[in-house]
Amino acid sequence: MHTMNKREMTASVIGALASTLLATFFSDTVLSAEGTHIILASTGATAILVFGMPHIPASQPWNIVGGHLISAFVGVSCYILIPVDILAASIAIPLAMFAMHKLRCMHPPGGATAITAVIGGESVHHLGYAFLIVPVFFNAIIVLSIAISMATFRDENPYL
Repeated sequence: MHTMNKREMTASVIGALASTLLATFFSDTVLSAEGTHIILASTGATAILVFGMPHIPASQPWNIVGGHLISAFVGVSCYILIPVDILAASIAIPLAMFAMHKLRCMHPPGGATAITAVIGGESVHHLGYAFLIVPVFFNAIIVLSIAISMATFRDENPYL
């Protein structure tokens, strides 16, 4: 396991702050306050993984983007097809996990993304499958872009 030195730790904290602020700003302009706060749970969890543990498989680009998109698709589908929210949310988790396994893009925060699609409220539900792009895809790209740009502060670049 890679241990971070002070420079890497400082860069990871700054990266998490910058990406979370930018994703919050972006999501806040797209969704109402109701939906903004809940989608940021999975984005924040992604930031912790990407900046705190960049060398693990779950922190790699395909896992981040693919895991969130697949989970969002599963969550929206469950919301549309299953009329009981608690059942839809409960089914979304194992289905998202199964899809991430099959597509080799396991990203644990995707579970929160799947649930958000079900319980995210009217502003999330109103988006339907557009939720995959706005805000899920864009938030994943924001975090990933900042992580890649800050990789120069690491002794070993986890994205090469």
